[in-house]
Amino acid sequence: MDQDKSCIISHFNHYCSLTEEEKALLIELEESPTEIKAGSLLWEVDAPANEFCTLRSGWAYSYRHLENGDRQILEVFLPGDIIGLREFAFSRRLENVRMITDGVVCHFPHKRMLELFRQSLTLTSVMFAIGSRHQALLTERLVNLARRSARQKMAHFLHEMYLRLRQTNHDISEQFRLPLSQEQLADILGLSPVHVSRTFSALSEDGLVFRDRHNVTIPDLKALASEGEFDDCYLTDNVRPLLMSV
Repeated sequence: MDQDKSCIISHFNHYCSLTEEEKALLIELEESPTEIKAGSLLWEVDAPANEFCTLRSGWAYSYRHLENGDRQILEVFLPGDIIGLREFAFSRRLENVRMITDGVVCHFPHKRMLELFRQSLTLTSVMFAIGSRHQALLTERLVNLARRSARQKMAHFLHEMYLRLRQTNHDISEQFRLPLSQEQLADILGLSPVHVSRTFSALSEDGLVFRDRHNVTIPDLKALASEGEFDDCYLTDNVRPLLMSV
């Protein structure tokens, strides 16, 4: 695979500059790609947890079903993300993972990650940083769900998605594709689908966000950040200075 087209290399490059040897090790994690259709289940809760997967293309999400049948979406995965990191210390899956869009997924066993750790201190450090970033994302999502209004929740989430997409696509404009249904947005933000629609309309009336089907336009990022009480330190703060000395 062409290294310049590798999403996982772009993802890791956000943390530090990689050598050609380190890039080659990451490319190995994208071998044996499998095309997956939108809506397909990657794995279910309680299934054996013995492998990770990299998301070469497409979007996916993890979720849990509650006893009353409601669904809570926990995390949204973008191209370049590694799925299943939280389950490295567990023998069973802790959550369901399903594709949002068509995509390409590359599976690799846990033992391959251990081999990578033995071969590169830099990649080990980046992997630890990525795990920390995932934890920070979930912590921020918890605050968003519990303590912010519907407008703040939506503004915060959209700003977060924009910045995450920009990490691997520096040419992204003020408009980007958000392939999430109203039901999925509702299950991410703890709202009803009707409330999601009304919130989008309210933000649009105020000139903060414009949506045309799955295309979202943010004309003023600073204004949206102010609306969502958004502090980007959990996304933009990085370990580059530390890793430069590794």
